[in-house]
This record gives sequence, structure tokens and C-alpha cells, in this order.
Amino acid sequence: MNGDPPRGERAALDETIHNPTRLAVVAFLSACDEAEFATVRDGCQVSDSVLSKTASALEAAGYVDVRKGHVGKRPRTWLSLTPVGQEALAQHIAALQDIVATARSAGAGVDTGTDVSVGAGAQEPVVRRRGEPRTGARTTPGDGSSEGR
Repeated sequence: MNGDPPRGERAALDETIHNPTRLAVVAFLSACDEAEFATVRDGCQVSDSVLSKTASALEAAGYVDVRKGHVGKRPRTWLSLTPVGQEALAQHIAALQDIVATARSAGAGVDTGTDVSVGAGAQEPVVRRRGEPRTGARTTPGDGSSEGR
């Protein structure tokens, strides 16, 4: 055992923060102790209603604390990431990194042999590595070639 998940298993993405807006809010809050609602809204480039709905969902999941108060006579709302939210973000990022690493490793390990089943006798590499030149030209229907007319 090397500590990696068994083949076919991988760290699970967190469905609560997988949504891009929720992920942006959690990531934003991970960089500060607490932030005023308008600051988070502007930093994540969302509307008041979108942030309000997102904050409610994250609060219900236990990932965000919402604190309400006043500055002078003006009501204010502050958001902060809970320890549970911090851990969920760390695990979600680890799962994303695992997906990327696994896919890159699989892509790097693919045989670069030739596939002779492409076209009439054409030989194309199964995988062309970055920086490698292309071999031969592909002819596809409708590309203006006279082949098959």
C-alpha cells in the first residue's frame, strides 16, 4: 500500500462547494478571518441575491458562519469560514488535484504507437505529445479535397 486510493477510487468532490459560486465564496473566505457581505459580493463578482442564497446554503451545511450587526445605524452582515468549511475546501482541492494528476498520468502513459485503422491506410499516432510535430495531413469529408468524388 502506498497511501493512494485503490485503482478506480478517488477522493470525492464536495457537492456542496463544487458549484463555482460556492467554491469562489469558500475560497475567498479561506483567505480572511471574516469579511463584510459587500466585500465578498464584489470579490466574487456576484449579485446580492446570489451571494445571499449561496451564504444560506453554505451556512446550512455548516461551512460558513453569518453574523449580523450594525455599523452606526446601518445593518451589516459578515461572513466567515468555519473549521468544517476549511476542511471541506482542503479536501475538495485535494480531490481536484487528484483528478488532474490521474488524468495527466494516464495521458502521459498512453502508448504513442500508430493506429492504422484511421482512414484508408493512413497512420496517425494514437497520442501526439505536446511539442511533437504532426504526422501527415488528415482528410475529412467536406474539406475541399477531391478524394471520393
